[in-house]
Amino acid sequence: MSSNAFTPLEKRAVFSLALVLMLRMLGLFMLLPVIALVAGAVEGNTPMLVGIAVGIYGLTQAALQIPFGVLSDRIGRKPVMWLGLAIFVAGSLLAWQAADIYWMIAGRVLQGGGAIAAAGSALAADLTRESQRTKAMALLGASVGMAFTLSLFVGPLLVEPLGGQGLFLGSAVAGVLAMLLLLRVPNPEQRKTNNYQISAVLQPQLLRLNFSVFVLHALVTSLFVVAPGLLRDQFAMPVSDHWMVWLGVVVGSLALILPIVMKADKNDRSMRRLPLSIAALAAGMAMASQAGDLQMLILALLLFFAGFNFLEAAMPALVSKMAGEEWRGAAMGVFASSQFLGAFAGGVWAGWVSASWGPQRVFVVAAVAAIAWYMMMRWWVNRADEDTELPEQTNPSEEVN
Repeated sequence: MSSNAFTPLEKRAVFSLALVLMLRMLGLFMLLPVIALVAGAVEGNTPMLVGIAVGIYGLTQAALQIPFGVLSDRIGRKPVMWLGLAIFVAGSLLAWQAADIYWMIAGRVLQGGGAIAAAGSALAADLTRESQRTKAMALLGASVGMAFTLSLFVGPLLVEPLGGQGLFLGSAVAGVLAMLLLLRVPNPEQRKTNNYQISAVLQPQLLRLNFSVFVLHALVTSLFVVAPGLLRDQFAMPVSDHWMVWLGVVVGSLALILPIVMKADKNDRSMRRLPLSIAALAAGMAMASQAGDLQMLILALLLFFAGFNFLEAAMPALVSKMAGEEWRGAAMGVFASSQFLGAFAGGVWAGWVSASWGPQRVFVVAAVAAIAWYMMMRWWVNRADEDTELPEQTNPSEEVN
């Protein structure tokens, strides 16, 4: 069998986990297009409380990724994932029955408590060979991207038949299905750790990746704060048609980057391609800030998501390689917490910039942030080459290519 192909066990593990994460994230994402409207219709709502209801799940996700990651190192990945999914289902049911905005916020807090991203990524790493890890993370990332894409039209389509709060019942059903699918995921060899040291997951290389994923998700969240409004208001596209733009952008960007991901796995060069992907993000944001027609905006989004999807696949794989087996769950927990904190921060600053200077200025600020991030990452990769700190090394003959 080719070393570039999944074994049957890896295939079963990765595709089952991808479906678990897709259902879990679909349960959250399908609320995004309508959650502000749903929260704004319940008793006791104010604009501030509605905003809290929309974003509070990100804070609880961030707070629990590290404890759940550490716990998965001690008691196993799958028990932690079942616990997280059960909390998510409970939160969905609470929000479904919420009589006022405060109970809905409580339900959203519990939904965010289903923090299984770190344990899921660590489980995928446990069940795959190192040579297949970036590919596995790419598939997990693609499943989340597909969940987001589906959510853009599944949520609005279900509002009328289920009612606004009925979407939370749909989220609970998605969580239960994810729990059942988790039964298909193979069990890795059990590893327990003692004498846990936080310094093991605070290595400089890991801290740089944690910072990077924070910036990455701040940028993508800022994009979603303003892009839907631009499509509707500036380019006169009905909200019911927005799904066509996002579907085309996501599928097109995946088609662009999957060959690069496969080659990065084969040649062990995913680290060296990080700066190029960040440059694509910066260029996409800069183009979006100047987009005068729909075609230019779509091209900018395609470029942005090509960089985003590569980074979303490559960085978790790098974390799993750097952390090692004993501390992998804890390291993925810190990484996932940084991701969700970035999403929360991106929503806050994008809303403030948009209100103060207009939505197009959000793209300008994001482009500047991406350029600064690119310069930092370029310096890091160059220094890692000099100090031989990279987790993967290439033969001198390969550098000629």
